[in-house]
Amino acid sequence: MVPVPLHPDRQRERGYNQAELIARPLAKRLGLKLGSYLLMRTKPRPAQLVLSRSEHWKSVRGAYATRQGVRVDKLRILLVDDVLTTGATLDACSRVLKKAGAASVLGLTVARVILGSSLTASKQRTKLQSP
Repeated sequence: MVPVPLHPDRQRERGYNQAELIARPLAKRLGLKLGSYLLMRTKPRPAQLVLSRSEHWKSVRGAYATRQGVRVDKLRILLVDDVLTTGATLDACSRVLKKAGAASVLGLTVARVILGSSLTASKQRTKLQSP
């Protein structure tokens, strides 16, 4: 089980990785090995709070990598994230893991944003209006 990593700057700022907080007890409960060390975020998240769908996909392209010397050959990986918005993050991470030799990658999230919903649009307007 591999939680989606934060960029080191973001991790320091926040003090925790929410995907890892979800994955740790789940891995223990399922009897799976937790591989937090397998992936790393190489590019920081853009400063904009609200990205369009295409901007989000572009922002995560090339933003993840496997750590040097780490082997994922033939592993079946359960990739864990907190929220699925566009699927871009899970896609970027799974591509990196597959390229490194993973046999398969499955994604698991706790929540999903329904794009175009009135709640999503309202939340985005609030973020844009905040100082």
